[in-house]
Amino acid sequence: MILRVRLALILVLLVAMTILLLPVQILAIRLHNPFRRRLPNLWHRIASRLIGLKVNVHGEPARHDGIGVLIAANHVSWLDIVALGAAAPVSFIAKHEVAGWPGVSVLAKLQETLFIERAKRGKAGEQAEKIRQRLADGDVMVLFAEGTTSDGNFLLPFKSALFGAVGVRAGNEESASREPVHVQPVAIVYTHHHGIPMGRYGRPVAAWPGDVELGPHVAGVIGAGAIDVSILFGNPIVATNMPDRKALALACETAIRDMASSALRGRFPPSHGR
Repeated sequence: MILRVRLALILVLLVAMTILLLPVQILAIRLHNPFRRRLPNLWHRIASRLIGLKVNVHGEPARHDGIGVLIAANHVSWLDIVALGAAAPVSFIAKHEVAGWPGVSVLAKLQETLFIERAKRGKAGEQAEKIRQRLADGDVMVLFAEGTTSDGNFLLPFKSALFGAVGVRAGNEESASREPVHVQPVAIVYTHHHGIPMGRYGRPVAAWPGDVELGPHVAGVIGAGAIDVSILFGNPIVATNMPDRKALALACETAIRDMASSALRGRFPPSHGR
């Protein structure tokens, strides 16, 4: 009974906050005002506290005047959206099915999510061009490079197709005429539950495998409460310094694997909560 009341209260507060901020965000998007990036960041910070998610940020988001940054991250759960959204003003690259999810699709569109069809390889070039345009507009775009969620203990191999948006071969005349794009590896690691280290078998509290329905998992996470997640920002990589998209994807995967491995062993650089 208590859990149901808590779930209902959190839902009411999130809906009320969304309705309150909705017209402001729509106007900011239409006017292409920079505030459109900050408002979702505020939403996620409040949402993370309401659902009991403590976000610890290690390192700093990359900043580069005049052009956006592509964040390459591992993917564990729907909670990643809230955690990363609270850690920095970002937009996400999501599979096109999300655009049809009730409720979730509205929030995603308000955060200017870019929907893509990963399964259609023939559209990789077209979709990479859309990412390129968003980066040229100065947006920070998050690419979950595994293409699906994992169990939070291990990384899945990174898919390189969409790294073509920035991974142009060095020396190419087209890349030389453009401002170089920075790609920042970011590791997402769920570490504690009620202050106790999760361990390998406790991490499924936060992890969201593909065969689990979203609704029950959201209820389970909120019911569990007090989950700690660490967001580790790695050193940015200048895309044009890499020979091709596969090398860029591998460099990001290696950096994230190293950061996640250290975090899972309890070794963190200095951090601050969000």
